[in-house]
Amino acid sequence: MRGHRAQRRAARRIRRALCAALPPVLLSLSAGCGRPGEPAPPPGIQRMLDQRAAAVRDRDSGAFLASVDPHAVAYRTRQRELFANLGHVPLASWTYELVKTDAFGLPAVAGAEGRRVAAEVRLRYRLAGYDTAPVTAVQYLTLTDRGGRWRIVSDTDGAAEGRRSARQLWDQGPVQVVRGRYSLVLGVGRGTAALRELAERTDAAVPAVGKAWPGKWAGRVVVEAPQSLDRMAELLDATDSAGYRGIAAVTTGEAGTAPAAPADRVIVNPEAYGELSGTGRQIVLTHEATHVATRTVTTATTPLWLSEGFADWVAYRGSGRPPAATAPELARAVAKGTPPPRLPADGDFRFSRSAEQLARAYEGGWLACRMIADNWGEKKLGAFYRAAGRGGEESAGRAMKDQLGLAPTEFTRRWRSYVSGQLD
Repeated sequence: MRGHRAQRRAARRIRRALCAALPPVLLSLSAGCGRPGEPAPPPGIQRMLDQRAAAVRDRDSGAFLASVDPHAVAYRTRQRELFANLGHVPLASWTYELVKTDAFGLPAVAGAEGRRVAAEVRLRYRLAGYDTAPVTAVQYLTLTDRGGRWRIVSDTDGAAEGRRSARQLWDQGPVQVVRGRYSLVLGVGRGTAALRELAERTDAAVPAVGKAWPGKWAGRVVVEAPQSLDRMAELLDATDSAGYRGIAAVTTGEAGTAPAAPADRVIVNPEAYGELSGTGRQIVLTHEATHVATRTVTTATTPLWLSEGFADWVAYRGSGRPPAATAPELARAVAKGTPPPRLPADGDFRFSRSAEQLARAYEGGWLACRMIADNWGEKKLGAFYRAAGRGGEESAGRAMKDQLGLAPTEFTRRWRSYVSGQLD
């Protein structure tokens, strides 16, 4: 289903300032810039991280495990499993950047171990053939110095203080890979048939999006299929999975930061997705593929009625479904004589809303985009999205005037009339 909340959470999580003094190509090799007055990280840590990254790229399990403290038996076992889980994942790049080291509440340990520190590290990786920009994931590692050589002891010690290492699909089990014409599907514990079905539906979604969206995009989609709702929430860095229970899929990514397509992921909730009909599944994946396509002209301030409504408009485009069947909650409201008084606000799209409230928000956004396409044409709808997408309500208001010749109040009035006329 819809990806707005996770998109913005992911964007906030990975939108961190990089060091202006260093060219981007050197960032993955640097030891982190730090802040004025901060002590320099202990020497040798970045070198160990670089060797660890090279081991992943070279598929060298021995070199990878050399970065792990042999006395941390349980963690070493998990790391051995993680490395094996990555075996079939097509990696184009994999680097670590040491951001900083400090105590994070960890006591210094003397004796054979020497110093013990906590490190904030940025993992950056790209999937071959799909990512034009890297995924960034923050890890909080506990390190120990044994005889002048730094090794990793744990990646969970900071959790009690809210410093949780971001989890990836390969943290959850062996990753199975299915390639489609326009899709790459990565799954854990789902079975080949389920992953092929996702690839086939995503392959059908991509051309549909291409016909409806006038902007340039890569025309490729990466889908992640975890084993359960809880595992989906883990990938979204959510502490409570209940908010995603009825959400069939979520798109994550960093919105509107570069002209190149960022590394989006469509993460599927196997429980909600599994309850849908074939048509429903196709609508969901087309909706999410639209988020991938429009990412470079979408920001964290884009009105959700527009971004979600446009994604639904693309997903339902050409379906032949009557409006009342696509917008049943608003149809009931119109029948009761209580049509919506305003366009849906961003708060109306919160996953904490009731199913009925959330449905009305999506239906209202869909009908707003459908109205523009019906009255001004599909090309104008695309132009309106590009004009309004890079800003908030103020930008949308200017786009209404520039693209549609309407003030926001008149647009709302016409939308209310359109809703009633279509659903009466």
